[in-house]
Amino acid sequence: MTVIDATSTFTADEQRVIDLTTELLDSFPPADTAPQTFLGEQFDRGLAWVHFPEGNGGLGLNPKLQQLVNERVFGAGGPNAMYRNPIGHGMTGPTVVAWGSEDQKQRYLRPLFTGEEVWCQLFSEPGSGSDFAGLSATGVRDGDEWICNGQKVWTTLAHLSKWGLLVVRTDPQAVKHAGLAAFVVDMEDPTVDIRPLRQMTGEAEFNEVFFTDTRIHESEMLGKSGDGWRVSLTTLMNERQSIGGGMPARGSGTIAALTDAWNNAPADAKTPTARDEVTKLWCEAEVLRLTNVRANQNRKMGDPGPEGSIGKMAGAVLNQKIYEGVMDLLGADAMLYGSYEMIRPETAMGADTLQKAFLRSRANTIEGGTTEVMANILGERVLGLPGDVRVDRDVPWAEVPRN
Repeated sequence: MTVIDATSTFTADEQRVIDLTTELLDSFPPADTAPQTFLGEQFDRGLAWVHFPEGNGGLGLNPKLQQLVNERVFGAGGPNAMYRNPIGHGMTGPTVVAWGSEDQKQRYLRPLFTGEEVWCQLFSEPGSGSDFAGLSATGVRDGDEWICNGQKVWTTLAHLSKWGLLVVRTDPQAVKHAGLAAFVVDMEDPTVDIRPLRQMTGEAEFNEVFFTDTRIHESEMLGKSGDGWRVSLTTLMNERQSIGGGMPARGSGTIAALTDAWNNAPADAKTPTARDEVTKLWCEAEVLRLTNVRANQNRKMGDPGPEGSIGKMAGAVLNQKIYEGVMDLLGADAMLYGSYEMIRPETAMGADTLQKAFLRSRANTIEGGTTEVMANILGERVLGLPGDVRVDRDVPWAEVPRN
């Protein structure tokens, strides 16, 4: 039986979330319930994303109340939906709820949350990474279907995915931001070719994906033709919130790896300089954590806004500095990487060794938008600084010179 302190005072919304979570934990004890079953029951009670609409895994409440759910579910040993399906849970799920039809929401959100159907996002291309709106993959209408062709790259967990969020160009005569459309695509379609990209960790969580005359029904479009840029912004803002917007308990998360390394380091490694560096990084991690708490409380349903770029930009650089500090404390042991055999991981969350985490952190300042892109977004959309020079803003995409 889950017990709540009777002397505590809660708002009506908080009490509703507490009551629903108590019912969930009492009816389906995590220790005795299959993770997929537990997550399905969590979704049905509106506790998957409390800020989503009722009937879509939410309760229409303030997103900060999700912390109440997570603390109690994880504290009782409940499963984390992010582990199996991080792209779906943190990025494409919010996009479906913001842009999808009611049929799409009813079809996709529950199995996405339970992990029955893994998702990926198909944005970057070899010729358009940071300039995402310049993408070249095409969608040509044929009756009530769209025929899509092109190549996507750096697609996390494509090898495990049932569904993908694909953005293609449907109107090459429009300016590059206006001629895009977003679709839900079946990653198991035989016209979709998924190839691994081996990373410096030895793993291949990334992939390149080729579409050759892939047919997608009109009903699988998110929004309408021409909405692709706005749909992708919803995904990207949620991606940056997901990557950089974590709210672990104080002293936990990535910084815990550094403090553990400090506690286990030999005495001759604990110099005054090293102590100062560990203390400085701990303070930076705490400032970032509190900043993310504030940003999450201001989060909009489905679209967290540009402020999510703050946590992503700062967190990416901080993670790299933290793991550099860990390697310094490990000394020669930092070179003992272990097996370098290529594997296709089951999740993109975490690493099983500190050495692998150090190598993986090098991607943090690239994935989800480079640090330079984040700085531009914050400068223009948050600080109101003059925009960067964009010579192709008003030029039809078909007329923009390309290599």
